[in-house]
Amino acid sequence: MSSIERGQVVAVIGAGTMGAGIAQVAAQAGHEVLVFDAVEGAARAGVDRVAKGLDRLVDRQKIDALRRDEIMSHMRPVNGLSALAPAALVIEAVVEILAVKQQIFKDLEEVCGTETILATNTSSLSVTAIGAALERPGRFVGMHFFNPPAIMKLVEIVSGAATEKAIAETVFATAAAWGKKPVYAKSTPGFIVNRVARPFYAEALRVYEEQGADIATIDTIMREAGGFRMGPFQLMDLIGNDVNYSVTKSVYEAFYGDPRFLPSHVQEDMVAAGYLGRKSGRGFYDYGGAAAEPMAATAAPAPSPQKITVNEPLGVLAPLKAMAETAGIAVEVGSADGEPGTIIVDGVHLSLSDGFTATEIGDRLDVPNWVVVDLALDYANTNRIGLACADQADENALRAASGFFQALGKDVSVIDDIPGLIVMRTVAMLANEGADAVMRGVCDAPAVDTAMCSGVNYPLGPLAWAERVGLAHIENVMSALAISYGDARYRCSPLISRKVVAGGSFF
Repeated sequence: MSSIERGQVVAVIGAGTMGAGIAQVAAQAGHEVLVFDAVEGAARAGVDRVAKGLDRLVDRQKIDALRRDEIMSHMRPVNGLSALAPAALVIEAVVEILAVKQQIFKDLEEVCGTETILATNTSSLSVTAIGAALERPGRFVGMHFFNPPAIMKLVEIVSGAATEKAIAETVFATAAAWGKKPVYAKSTPGFIVNRVARPFYAEALRVYEEQGADIATIDTIMREAGGFRMGPFQLMDLIGNDVNYSVTKSVYEAFYGDPRFLPSHVQEDMVAAGYLGRKSGRGFYDYGGAAAEPMAATAAPAPSPQKITVNEPLGVLAPLKAMAETAGIAVEVGSADGEPGTIIVDGVHLSLSDGFTATEIGDRLDVPNWVVVDLALDYANTNRIGLACADQADENALRAASGFFQALGKDVSVIDDIPGLIVMRTVAMLANEGADAVMRGVCDAPAVDTAMCSGVNYPLGPLAWAERVGLAHIENVMSALAISYGDARYRCSPLISRKVVAGGSFF
């Protein structure tokens, strides 16, 4: 497939943060870039903002002055749509109103040649619906950049019902030539990222609503154990609770009220109160100058065990065995009739969360002292572990479990005994949504993981993470959540179940 050639003109409509950033990306790739905005003076202001941003890079010695001047020499603000006639590719980045976008592209069809490719940066509207207003919808495609476009690598190349395959391929190749990581997607609500990412916020909100843990503890576990750059509440505050809630609501409505995307009343109340996050000075956190940073709940120091018993196979908990030996803890391999996947510390049974609560597991196996361990990205290197203890356990159970992990150099956060804990339920739901997108032909499996790693900086693609944990285990977590809540929100994607039966992989 071939990209738009370097000597061809690229035009950008809309000179706000996204539009100006997209124009910068095209200019950096060597294209002459025409920038138009319907608001008088906005195109010039957008180009000037790019110049100031490049000046800062020069000051920080990230680029030299010659490179800055070269990039800026390719960018030119123009005063009307008619000036965009020479463009081989026009990218629109204006307000998310269907009628506005449709009118812009209808006007462009009259201005530009029949070979011009028209692209929208929409994040929430149907590419099919926008293109339906055009005479040449086959040459219309979604080109969804992520903010800030000059830094974020992902571009979703979104085909509407009428988009020609060759057009999508050309735009894909162009994005790759611009140094981006493009992925193909079908025009469905949320495309890839805004769809698959919903559980990252939704599960955290649900844990908080159920009083499973406080906000700081949830965020800290997701960062330090899950490996995410930001906790979900921190990220909602950064995005803006109004924006995040609006996206969730629009995806929910677009999927005809599917409970997987159900918005949270907690976040709705935050928006109603004006607690929008960083931009308003208060969200889930208080950003006032005198506000103390809330700390995660961390267990008090407890004695280190002298010995543990492991019942293999431990699965993803396997690194704990070697770590215990390194810490000077004697490790004994359990008998053949021991419960597989458990570590026994002073009579307390520890197991990886399978979606059921410790209370349910302990009752079913008639072992009162049961503790479930939350998922971690890397047990060897994480500095925090989340635990939950069975309600019927004695007072020493948590001390024994905490002491074991503390001996391995981990901080321990004890949360309420909720189904799936925090990281495990979130990763299972992310993988489930990714699998469902693949099953429905929105994209392929590699695109899911590329999108989530490159678009929202996940530490590992959710489908690759699911395979690391074990697809059968993820299926069990989803089943347990569905049983515990009696909620269709937690129905397992048939694709995961089929992979489990066939012993196959997503890749």
